[in-house]
Amino acid sequence: MALLLHLTGIDEKGWAEGFRKALPSYRVLTREDDYDPAEIEYVFGWKPAPDLFAGMTNLKAVLSLGAGVDSLLSHPALPDVPVVRFVDEELTHCMSDYVISQVTMHQRLFTRYAAHQEKKTWSQLYPPASHEIAVGIMGLGVLGTDAALKLKAIGFAVNGWSRSPKDIEGVNVFAGDERLDVFLAETDILVCLLPLTPETRGILNMSTFRKLRRDRLIGGPALVNAARGGHQKEADIVAALRDGTLAAASLDVFEVEPLPVTSPLWDIDTCFITPHIAAISNERSGVAYFSQMIADHRAGKPLRNVVDRARGY
Repeated sequence: MALLLHLTGIDEKGWAEGFRKALPSYRVLTREDDYDPAEIEYVFGWKPAPDLFAGMTNLKAVLSLGAGVDSLLSHPALPDVPVVRFVDEELTHCMSDYVISQVTMHQRLFTRYAAHQEKKTWSQLYPPASHEIAVGIMGLGVLGTDAALKLKAIGFAVNGWSRSPKDIEGVNVFAGDERLDVFLAETDILVCLLPLTPETRGILNMSTFRKLRRDRLIGGPALVNAARGGHQKEADIVAALRDGTLAAASLDVFEVEPLPVTSPLWDIDTCFITPHIAAISNERSGVAYFSQMIADHRAGKPLRNVVDRARGY
């Protein structure tokens, strides 16, 4: 019986070495090894190939490298076994770092001052204080909740929107489709940390942007997306930035990655682009998390952080 690493676009050697040290009595394989699919009990995966699961008749669980599991759940041949999300303190911390940096940049009107600097213009336009600005976080899972609490701690008013009601101290929480418009109307900086599901695909669109509050943040509302490229309609973001519906945007994810050189997003001064680096799965903590998960499961303990397939997260 064995663990198979299948990490598309990622160097598997370091991960394999780490798992072999953490699980010395268990066989750890990569795609370069010869193996019988029937001996695979666990797959540690990221963006799986179409034929990955063929012949895996003894598979017990699929372990996701990332916090997001949409690429696994959309796999046409995903077996009927538990899918486990990666929940990690360091990944969560890094995501909150990214969100805070982008939110404060927009609250302090960075795009306005960058334009002034380029023109050598001295204009003392004073930004609103953080407590005057409402950050609206879409998605209140582990990542969204942590970001919300940290933004609240540094002075922002924080709204949250999720599929089901949540109770987060100091955060004004809205739940369900019927409360989305109210949430948007009270939000100046919109942050997307949603899971990608059929219901949330394309939710960052012109209709959504037009519902954001416009009378608090000088120049208009801003967008931060560090979730999935499938959440956004990039043509709408381009249009919204050009016509002033959005004053600025920070995008870490895209409909196609790498972002094509032909994308107009590259040329918009008020759009800040990062190459899907907001929060990466750390090799050290990932090996520790999943090797313990495997050891516990083989000893008869239940898996943790199992995805609800009906919900998509």
